[in-house]
Amino acid sequence: MQPEVAAALATRRSVRGFTSDPIDRGVIEEILTLASRAPSMTNTQPWRAHVLTGAARDRLCTEILAAHEADQHPTIEYQYYPREWKEPYLARRRQIGWALYGLLGIGKGDREGTKRQAGRNFDFFGAPVGMMFTIDRDLGLGSWLDLGMFLENIMIAARGAGLDTCPQAAFANYHEIIRRQLSIPDNELVVCGMALGYEDKSEKANELIAPRETAEAFTIFHTA
Repeated sequence: MQPEVAAALATRRSVRGFTSDPIDRGVIEEILTLASRAPSMTNTQPWRAHVLTGAARDRLCTEILAAHEADQHPTIEYQYYPREWKEPYLARRRQIGWALYGLLGIGKGDREGTKRQAGRNFDFFGAPVGMMFTIDRDLGLGSWLDLGMFLENIMIAARGAGLDTCPQAAFANYHEIIRRQLSIPDNELVVCGMALGYEDKSEKANELIAPRETAEAFTIFHTA
């Protein structure tokens, strides 16, 4: 395996604290161009990206943060989480959640601290670049898989450029605000956001390294 590719894959993680250092538009365009090489069913390329910087980014963040502070949580337009959690997924979810909150000094039952940390999502964790992704709501599950591969390509390409990311499904809760501000047509569904920037190494949350199961644990080799 090429070492640069291995390094990009191995170091991709969800960063929750960025510096304000700007990202050149050409770099963003290069990342998106590389990401567009993701496979898709009969080359349908079902993704659409909105890139927010400067005043446009700040306007969206301000309105969504105000809604979050006012406990306005519109219904998400698609089912992201399971309707009922079961093992081993519940244990993994709890493990990473408490690991993050432990780093940040947010104790069990600290609703104010939990809400404050959740609100950081809606400032893209301080990243200078925010992205929103939509998909035609008439497309099927296969196209959603294709979109997921496109998103992963963005995150890996960003690592190749020395940048970090955080994919953020939380933004989909505020699809009405996003749709209005970005003039997204009704036939497109807001899937998620993503922060893009340089990691703030002084941010405590960035000490979190999410554990992964070994390949042996989730793979079955069939040889005969």
